[in-house]
Amino acid sequence: MSSFSLLHSTTYFPSHSSKPHSTVRCTSPTTPSPAAPPQKHHRSAENIRDEARRRPQLQNLSARYVPFDAPPFSTESYSLDEIVYRSQSGGLLDVQHDFAALKRYDGAFWRNLFDSRVGKTTWPYGSGVWSKKEWVLPEIDDDDIVSAFEGNSNLFWAERFGKQYLQMNDLWVKHCGISHTGSFKDLGMTVLVSQVNRLRKMNKPVVGVGCASTGDTSAALSAYCAAAGIPSIVFLPADKISTAQLVQPIANGAFVLSLDTDFDGCMHLIREVTAELPIYLANSLNSLRLEGQKTAAIEILQQFNWEVPDWVIVPGGNLGNIYAFYKGFHMCKELGLVDRIPRLVCAQAANANPLYLHYKSGFDQDFNPMKADTTFASAIQIGDPVSIDRAVYALKKSNGIVEEATEEELMDATALADSTGMFICPHTGVALTALMKLRESGVIEANDRTVVVSTAHGLKFTQSKIEYHSKSIQEMACKLANPPVMVKAEFGSVMDVLKEYLKNNESKC
Repeated sequence: MSSFSLLHSTTYFPSHSSKPHSTVRCTSPTTPSPAAPPQKHHRSAENIRDEARRRPQLQNLSARYVPFDAPPFSTESYSLDEIVYRSQSGGLLDVQHDFAALKRYDGAFWRNLFDSRVGKTTWPYGSGVWSKKEWVLPEIDDDDIVSAFEGNSNLFWAERFGKQYLQMNDLWVKHCGISHTGSFKDLGMTVLVSQVNRLRKMNKPVVGVGCASTGDTSAALSAYCAAAGIPSIVFLPADKISTAQLVQPIANGAFVLSLDTDFDGCMHLIREVTAELPIYLANSLNSLRLEGQKTAAIEILQQFNWEVPDWVIVPGGNLGNIYAFYKGFHMCKELGLVDRIPRLVCAQAANANPLYLHYKSGFDQDFNPMKADTTFASAIQIGDPVSIDRAVYALKKSNGIVEEATEEELMDATALADSTGMFICPHTGVALTALMKLRESGVIEANDRTVVVSTAHGLKFTQSKIEYHSKSIQEMACKLANPPVMVKAEFGSVMDVLKEYLKNNESKC
């Protein structure tokens, strides 16, 4: 059966023919029948879920845990309904989909199916993640899904930044920070918390969900757990995250522990705790989150009408996201939606750059974790990333590159981007710095279609912007600072400063 006929022969959407037929009455031609009042459609929450329960699903699709990068002869695997984070050898796990079952449908079928769900309110497909449900958690009941219709984030043309500063006409920014809690972490957390919701309904021993966080993970975890009525426990490094990030888990009712350590210390503790207590681990050591995060890669292809960009640049800290993007692009190629994948760039802060140092060694030497120094890109201030092996794999498979940004470079790049109408987080400043360096060296060419992934909303990092524009950062020139001008509330004084401003601005044009 062709993909077109398959798409139209299976009922994926609520039927519009389910309304009762009106009774036809004969009336006198001289007596017009009164117009029927318009029917109002009131759909309760239960009706929304009822519609989802009645909708036929694609059959015989499945996924399981397997050891990451396992040899072909490996037989080790686990059900997604098992609570397991590591393989028997202690290595990472990966979610492996049944590609033979997925390949029963061709690339055109999947493109049409995914595109048909965009912008709908049909549960749960209004989510950018769950609109790809068959590639995420194919066996979960729609009724168990916990979603805030995350994803579907905008991919915008950074016209002025690209043209004026990089001589590029095809530069785009994927703003994953325009999401429920203001970061890309929502994409993975909807998947993880949905699976926990399923496990709790199955009476599995899960009393809550816990994570170590530098801010954004805790915000996403607490919000989705609150929506599902599941307790959340958060380990945060004291005084190392922004107030805007700290207030999110507090407001969502999480049990927050502020610890006198860094992220790596928090991560060590949460792993010890979840090994002893029935608390489900929500960090990216858990490969379920990557299944949601990979959908951002699929969205990029959708937004380009299934044309593949040349480059995708992703900030990297714990390094799960760079692998998630690779996995999303790879699935699209493997299943016939596209014919190639983009080259990937992982961008790190120089103060927390273990992957960059490993890359500069040619990946030949053993990986050496480091003690990360303080960086304005606090969410990627990680010296011992859990997903180092995944990141190396993704970079090798995509002919990828790793680049770094100093504190001054990332803050200047952030200010430069903001001056062109963006309002980005420092982590996006790291990615833009990587782009600028690769453009300057000629690795990325002027006509290359390039996507920079923005991982969080700039409003979470206003303090760093205030410090930059007030020139209060020690040993940093803050050369693009734009502080307010103090002036007397007098017409003459105001006119003097305005004329000076307009004169200076005219000279720059």
